[in-house]
Amino acid sequence: MPTATAPAGPAAPPAFAARATAVEGSPVREILALTQRPGVISFAGGLPAPELFDADGLHAAYEAAFALSARRALQYSTTEGAPELRAAIAARATARGLPTGPEGVLVTSGSQQALTLVAATLIEPGDVVLVENPTYLAALQCFRLAGARVVPVPCDGEGLLPDALADLVARERPKLLYTIPTFQNPTGRTLPAERRAAVARVAARLGLWLVEDDPYGDLRYEGHDVPWLAAHPGAEDRTALLGSFSKIMAPGLRLGWLRAPAALQRAAVVAKQAADLHTSTVDQLAAAHYLATVDLDAHITAVRAAYRERRDALQAALSSTLPADCEWNRPEGGMFVWARLPQGHDATALLRTAVAHDVAFVPGAPFHTGTPDPRTLRLSFTTHGPKEIAEGVGRLGAALAEYGGGGGARG
Repeated sequence: MPTATAPAGPAAPPAFAARATAVEGSPVREILALTQRPGVISFAGGLPAPELFDADGLHAAYEAAFALSARRALQYSTTEGAPELRAAIAARATARGLPTGPEGVLVTSGSQQALTLVAATLIEPGDVVLVENPTYLAALQCFRLAGARVVPVPCDGEGLLPDALADLVARERPKLLYTIPTFQNPTGRTLPAERRAAVARVAARLGLWLVEDDPYGDLRYEGHDVPWLAAHPGAEDRTALLGSFSKIMAPGLRLGWLRAPAALQRAAVVAKQAADLHTSTVDQLAAAHYLATVDLDAHITAVRAAYRERRDALQAALSSTLPADCEWNRPEGGMFVWARLPQGHDATALLRTAVAHDVAFVPGAPFHTGTPDPRTLRLSFTTHGPKEIAEGVGRLGAALAEYGGGGGARG
């Protein structure tokens, strides 16, 4: 008589795609989760100040979107976006010196989706992507998830070096350059106009797509506006410009946009259809109504004034509190200050001590491609008012002293 055997258990499902396990989660998101407890002053997240949101104006805009046509607001929409919102975005781009028609705009679910669509459209596994070093962490995630080989372009305090870019393009034959030329994340630096022109010339001469990410360009506190990279001769037929309403209206809207040459735009539309069909109709219509009835530039002026005060408060607190051998920059706009600890220090190790002192920041190492500078850190100044900023920097100074900072405070 045959011996009975126990039934086999269910077979394991197939493994995840290699790219899903090779790309790590965002340390910034993990730090934000750590700092949610009451009493922590966080310089970690690039979060707009919620008290500066025009909640009343946006509330009225949503009411108007339903009042004008609830059926339309709650219905599917076209992939390209609501015509009135595309027209408003195009008009704002044109006013900033980049002639744009509504047909040249694709509305996206935040500018992060615009970047994902560009990556899906342009990058094959193994393609080389050039980035500034350091650069936006979620862009690194996006390119690595697409299977790209990410190569850093040498930079100085003003951004990427065009001659080094030309050498890399000739040697590596990359598919694209990703850059945040205005108030860069994480460094806050701005690429000068003459370097932008040189980058455009390199791209045209050697064959290169340019991906220009501009979430912070409206947040200028001093100095003069610098034309978009996309506006320079040589860049017209090869630049994908990414924009966002997150920093100037509200990030919860998840509204961004892509301006790109027609062929790239068409391919991005197909990629978006596969991703989410279209961006939220009601959010688009509310934003379009808001732009038609509210002076957004006046609102941005008020936001700029508040953020300028907070940037200056952070600069003053750093000068009076941190040891003399610490360094940091003074950005003309945006949301971030880039700092460097004294020789021999490690910002990641310091963070553990800082959190125990109820203050947080983002270590700079994850923003780097290749060998990181462990002494660097990013400080966001937009979320807290001047008094909280001063208190937070005081806590940071105490944490640095406990960690082993030494040195005297700046006078």
